[in-house]
Amino acid sequence: MPDPVAWLNGKLIDAAQAAVPVGDLGVVAGASVTEFLRTFQHEPYRLAEHLLRLMTSLDLLEFGTQVDESTLRDAVEAVVTHNHGLIPPHHELGLIAFVTAGQNLTYLGEAGRGQVSQGTVCVHSFPLPFELWAHRYTKGQHLATVSVPPLPGSAVDPRAKHRNRLHWLRADREARAKHDGSSSILATTDGLLTETSSGNVFVLNGNRLRTPREGSVLCGISRTTLIEIAEKLDMTVEEADLTAEDLAVADEVLTTSTPYCVIPVTHFNGQPIGNGEPGPSFQRLIAAWSHSVGVDIVRQAEQCAAERK
Repeated sequence: MPDPVAWLNGKLIDAAQAAVPVGDLGVVAGASVTEFLRTFQHEPYRLAEHLLRLMTSLDLLEFGTQVDESTLRDAVEAVVTHNHGLIPPHHELGLIAFVTAGQNLTYLGEAGRGQVSQGTVCVHSFPLPFELWAHRYTKGQHLATVSVPPLPGSAVDPRAKHRNRLHWLRADREARAKHDGSSSILATTDGLLTETSSGNVFVLNGNRLRTPREGSVLCGISRTTLIEIAEKLDMTVEEADLTAEDLAVADEVLTTSTPYCVIPVTHFNGQPIGNGEPGPSFQRLIAAWSHSVGVDIVRQAEQCAAERK
């Protein structure tokens, strides 16, 4: 059986050989922008939107590394074309595209000044690890507030998707220490909730769906997808300031993210949301999402998770 490939700086190579130099600012400073995509039926899902956001992130963070959208599109399609043949037909790929900011001048010295803008551009894939979230469609997930704040927008624009993740590692450790199995949701210093380490949050009360305002959070592709689906189901969708109290008294709470699409939150700060089980609005939304992609998302996750185990 052939080995998986990756696309690195303009070339398709054996994925096992893909590497970032130790002097790259992606390593030295955590300076890289990234996109996480997935396939449905072995086709990249909402590829155009992901690539547009990546290019926007490069502009917002003023990276010097040069790459164009069409090149990245070709790279994604080449990686998928090869690597989907290495997994069962009903399994899917996760795809990562990332671009680093350049090279560290201190390591290069004056003679290397002309190389500092030459960062790493890479696209690689992996079989989606459905076993990590398949149970959450029926059991839900747990969230907890923590003391770690989000990065201030004055330092890093929240619209940029990047790999500066140290604060998220600290936040999720604190959440697990407070409530076993929980993930963190961050809040600003004035108590407004933002997002989780993996995605956006939505609060449901009756037919009203609310989510933190654009500009205070990363505008997830799955966030946009859920809003589109909810509006087609005649739900009222609002961007709003949300607090911990809003989550505590919600009928249902959801999070969205590329690998799992949408998952219910059944406990918050150790207490059940509603009756502590996935609610009817979640069921409607995941069913509509499944219909839109031609795949039963929950069934696929459960089947693939069982097979991978």
